[in-house]
Amino acid sequence: PPPTPNETYMPARLSKEFVVAFAGTNGYCAHEFIIDCKPFEHVHINCTDVAKRLHDYGFHSPTMAWPLNNSLMIEPTESEGKEEMDRFVDALLSIREEIREVEEGRYPQDDNVLVNAPHDQLTVLSDVWERPYSRHKAAFPVRYLEHAKQWPGCSRVDEAHGDKNLICSCPVIELE
Repeated sequence: PPPTPNETYMPARLSKEFVVAFAGTNGYCAHEFIIDCKPFEHVHINCTDVAKRLHDYGFHSPTMAWPLNNSLMIEPTESEGKEEMDRFVDALLSIREEIREVEEGRYPQDDNVLVNAPHDQLTVLSDVWERPYSRHKAAFPVRYLEHAKQWPGCSRVDEAHGDKNLICSCPVIELE
């Protein structure tokens, strides 16, 4: 069957700045499409950094590193309108500009908005801010977020440590 409009529109807009993996000769993808983040490895930015930065833009992370290592699998649905698709694509294009800032040396490879993402309220509002970018850049990367911010619940966690050391904060359930 031919692809749906959502499956062609988003990768077409993003392919100018990102490598869209597994696209056919006509540019079509399956019901999902994959953005390859390997081209950013030379500045130590990976799919996790991009996915975590999406939280600062108010989006949940897409599937990471599957089926292609260091990639994002994005599955647009027909229930999303063009305005929401544009908002998501614009966020990714803005993130691509942030990657470019690191590539051009404007921000250090080990201390930039991507490798430190996401930026929660406690981090942004703390008394101490020793990052090379502004609090505003961290929290409000696009203008509309100044009036409609959905804050990430926490800043970046050590995922490997968390996977190996589960801590349950749920209340104990008493069995009678």
